[in-house]
Amino acid sequence: FGRSDKPSQRSDYTYQRHVDWIRAVLVQLDLQAITLVCQDWGGLIGLRLVAEHPERFARVVAANTMLPTGDHNPGEAFLKWREFSQTVPVFPTGSIIRRSVTCPLSPEVIAAYDAPFPDESYKEGARQFPRVVAASPDDPAAPANRKAWDTLVKFDKPFLTAFSDKDPITAGGDKVLRKLIPGCAGQPHTTIENGG
Repeated sequence: FGRSDKPSQRSDYTYQRHVDWIRAVLVQLDLQAITLVCQDWGGLIGLRLVAEHPERFARVVAANTMLPTGDHNPGEAFLKWREFSQTVPVFPTGSIIRRSVTCPLSPEVIAAYDAPFPDESYKEGARQFPRVVAASPDDPAAPANRKAWDTLVKFDKPFLTAFSDKDPITAGGDKVLRKLIPGCAGQPHTTIENGG
């Protein structure tokens, strides 16, 4: 997102395309024994790759993320966030971050979050991503995510969760991962207190 070289059309930002791009890097570099540390969208993309190529991954740390199939209600907080991201005339990046953290941010830090986005045309990806989360069973990403879960429920390599206690969107996701993924057993899972 932002000033970096990136697609300029919202339609370029698909969930599958991002999975494909990261898979291409993984395969081209022939990465092995990967320790995946994934948070937020890093998990939505990364956990798909763990499921597609479990032999390449040695361990996973998942923080405030999930692999939604659309089969469960994503919750009011996510639905409000998605609606906001699509309807707000000016996408206030720095203000969004300021409201998402649990400690005060200086004006300079907020400005740093705004800096990569000189105008709305630089925010297409940030606006599009909430739209492509599988929030209902018929969303385009739902079948691939369901298929990924078929593998993740057998993933027995170390899988650690590190979720914050104040994220209204991902709250409880750690419990789902711990219950369903065998590699979570016996791991020193942690809760980040007062984290957004």
